[in-house]
Amino acid sequence: MSDSRSTMTELIMPNMANNLGNVFGGVILSLIDRVAAVAAIRHSNGPCVTVSIDQVEFREPIHLGELVMAHACVVYVGRTSMDVGVRVEAENIVTGERRHTNSCYLTFVAIGSDERPRPVPPIVPGTDEERRWKEAAQRRRARRDELRDSE
Repeated sequence: MSDSRSTMTELIMPNMANNLGNVFGGVILSLIDRVAAVAAIRHSNGPCVTVSIDQVEFREPIHLGELVMAHACVVYVGRTSMDVGVRVEAENIVTGERRHTNSCYLTFVAIGSDERPRPVPPIVPGTDEERRWKEAAQRRRARRDELRDSE
């Protein structure tokens, strides 16, 4: 699992913020999608596409001039799909204070040269924390499957 870990960092500039000086949600969603894609590509050793993004709650605003870090890791693997967990933190670069601003999970499918889904290797949790992530991802996957089947 740790081989898929990815981090992206951006400094929030004026063109990324609204008139209150807070970052646009779409800027954070774009960062989340990109860092998760890198984790999925690393794990699957090839191209991947985003299939879904679970619920995203913006717990705290991210302000103009702050540093935003998005950390991603593949937490679950199906036959051709992967669930990637992302944690977003904001840092006041003057004081060094960091805040957890949001987390979410994305599902990616690995794509072969024929542009069809292709199998991906299983994940191997290396720590107790990674085992907990995988177990929680299995429960989320089961809930999503139940919801989809009931529609």
